Amino acid sequence: MEDKKSVVAEFKEFIMRGNVMDLAVGVIIGGAFQAIINSLVNDIIMPVITVITGGIDFTNWFISLDGTKYSSLAAAQEAGASTLNYGVFITAVINFLLMATVIFCIIKAMNKAAAKAAALKKEEKKIEAPTTKKCKFCKSEIDIEATRCPHCTSQIIE
Repeated sequence: MEDKKSVVAEFKEFIMRGNVMDLAVGVIIGGAFQAIINSLVNDIIMPVITVITGGIDFTNWFISLDGTKYSSLAAAQEAGASTLNYGVFITAVINFLLMATVIFCIIKAMNKAAAKAAALKKEEKKIEAPTTKKCKFCKSEIDIEATRCPHCTSQIIE
């Protein structure tokens, strides 16, 4: 029974690690983000590509392995024919490349915004007036408005 407690405790420790929790959050957000990217690719980008390419539908590009000619992939599948669906593969590759491009552009924009925010924050730190100074005698850090050092009791004359 004691071994089970240690395994349970060990598992609980593993689950509660920061990197496991970060991974879980990443997977959940990634799933939600995937729906947005799929909609962007399928509902906005692919229709434009279809218009540009003259309505080419790669999904009906296939080779029937039984040698019979079929009018569409659906007809071949309905007849129970084995097919080599290279058009579906081409469509999947195009979708992947489009999704990768969209994600790249979004991440690039986020990184640029983060860099601007970091530069702005760094600039704000430079602008801040000092609030402390060093005592000339004991070199301790004291308040900027102090007239006497609280550490060595020297009078600060400026």
